[in-house]
Amino acid sequence: MFGFLGNIDAKIDAKARIFVPASFRKAILSEGQSSLVLRKDVFQNCLVLYPDKVWQAELDQLKAKLNNWDKMQKQVFRQFVVSAERIEMDSNGRILIPKRYLQMIGATSDVTFLGMDDTIEIWSKDALDATLLDTEDFGKQIQDLMNNTNI
Repeated sequence: MFGFLGNIDAKIDAKARIFVPASFRKAILSEGQSSLVLRKDVFQNCLVLYPDKVWQAELDQLKAKLNNWDKMQKQVFRQFVVSAERIEMDSNGRILIPKRYLQMIGATSDVTFLGMDDTIEIWSKDALDATLLDTEDFGKQIQDLMNNTNI
């Protein structure tokens, strides 16, 4: 169980390498993982890092719902995997993020890592704040969710 939690600012170096925050790196390595999968998020303008076994579980869940003989479903699967790439942490705990991924989210040198339980999101420093609800809306949404009402 990964349990990534928190948000940590980081800098991308000139070679597009970035240190995975120590707490996240420790959780990844404690699960015997060093391979990660990187892809652009389906809904938000951020990148998502999946530990290998989490990625495999996501793929298995998606494939279980797909009919390989349905053209559109096949296209959805293709589009899901086309923007995914396996990356490895080096011995210093850095990952190399291909520049096209950084361009997808508008990141230049400053990013924020956001722990999302079993995945890690990577946001352009200013973009994350723009997506967050204001305090009142957040309170209402979580109240509705916890009361099992329609959001």
